[in-house]
Amino acid sequence: MFTPAPAVAKRRGDALVPHERVIGLYEDNAAAWAELRGREMWEQAWVDKLIAGLAPGAAILDIGCGNGLPIAGYLAGRGFRVTGIDSSPSLIAAARANVPSAEFHVEDMRRVSLGRRFDGLLAWHSFFHLSQDDQRAMFPLFAAHAAPGARLMFTSGPEAGEPIGEWQGEPLYHASLSPEEYARLLQTNGFGVESFTGPNPADTDPTVWTAIYLNPPSGPASD
Repeated sequence: MFTPAPAVAKRRGDALVPHERVIGLYEDNAAAWAELRGREMWEQAWVDKLIAGLAPGAAILDIGCGNGLPIAGYLAGRGFRVTGIDSSPSLIAAARANVPSAEFHVEDMRRVSLGRRFDGLLAWHSFFHLSQDDQRAMFPLFAAHAAPGARLMFTSGPEAGEPIGEWQGEPLYHASLSPEEYARLLQTNGFGVESFTGPNPADTDPTVWTAIYLNPPSGPASD
């Protein structure tokens, strides 16, 4: 998920703009989302790949953390200093109760400015709810929050497009850029691509990017 802009979807003529409804859709259905998501850590192999190169106690930013379970809870349980951001006040309230050792903020990832840098950044099944233009604008924000050598992991689609799913009887927006454009945006913003799982439009596994921040930052050090 991402975070508070308007809670009501904008309209283009008489049609809803689906990417602007994502914020309100998750907030309106926070309890249903938490029940659906559950606590099964099926993405553990990927998360373990992110943290494999991190020092004990490293700082990790969970971008679109939901209610903190299972990922933020898993990372905190491994001894990492976890900061989570999400658009839904209800989910953030639940995250604070579920993972009291972590730090959580109601934040719009598109405008996040925490004033510190992290050793790991994770946007698991959250970044892909942004419009294509908003995704492009996220890469400088990733860089602004990355410490030297920080590891970034995010999920995307396998090819450029704007598929619309359905959840709770409403359209649920997703978007992706092309693999070539993601690679170019990473490089332009100081990241070196470590791995990429796609593209394979028929594959049911997530399309996952991992990258390393190579440019020395000019801002504050890791928190």
